[in-house]
Amino acid sequence: MADNDYDPAGSTQMFRAFVEETPAPQAPGSVNTYGTNSNRTGMIAVIAVAVLAVLGAVIWLAAK
Repeated sequence: MADNDYDPAGSTQMFRAFVEETPAPQAPGSVNTYGTNSNRTGMIAVIAVAVLAVLGAVIWLAAK
């Protein structure tokens, strides 16, 4: 059953409007949802210290 109301140009126009749509500017002081390098660096440092502590405990218990 054919759709007589189909407008192929309409979907093209909607696609072009979607592509040309500019992202909304962020307000000054807004939170960055991707995080910062300092947060990532801090997390890596904490994980590294935890791994070293666990390895140290394992080595200490093995030597006992």
